[in-house]
Amino acid sequence: MVKSDLKSLTKQRYFFKWKELYKTTDLYKLTIDGDDDILGVMALQDIIEDCRFEIKLLASSRENVGANKEYEHIAGCMIAYACGLASRAYADLACVSLLPKTELNKHYIQHYNMWEGGAQVFLEAQPLNNMIKKYLL
Repeated sequence: MVKSDLKSLTKQRYFFKWKELYKTTDLYKLTIDGDDDILGVMALQDIIEDCRFEIKLLASSRENVGANKEYEHIAGCMIAYACGLASRAYADLACVSLLPKTELNKHYIQHYNMWEGGAQVFLEAQPLNNMIKKYLL
């Protein structure tokens, strides 16, 4: 994501204020090839000492949330992208984690095969590789 993308990341469409995160984490956007419209956004931090990428924030655009969403699998694609980055950086030691809101804990476990690790949920080993295969290949 580039700084000029921040103009289109309104709180009404993406639920959060992304400008502050731009200063402290790497932001990634999901778009369709040939279209500038941002479908999802992810704030990602590389925790080198843990061989882990932590998803600080993840959001699909408002029209891509809920039963009547326009596109499926936005969050899955973004989580899988984080898994790919972690895998390239840390090979077999790679891990991707996130701290979900309490009500989303079960969702991440059921839909993405994440494991509970204290307050966070995470992917490593085969489940991490499965996310890459399922959503990116």
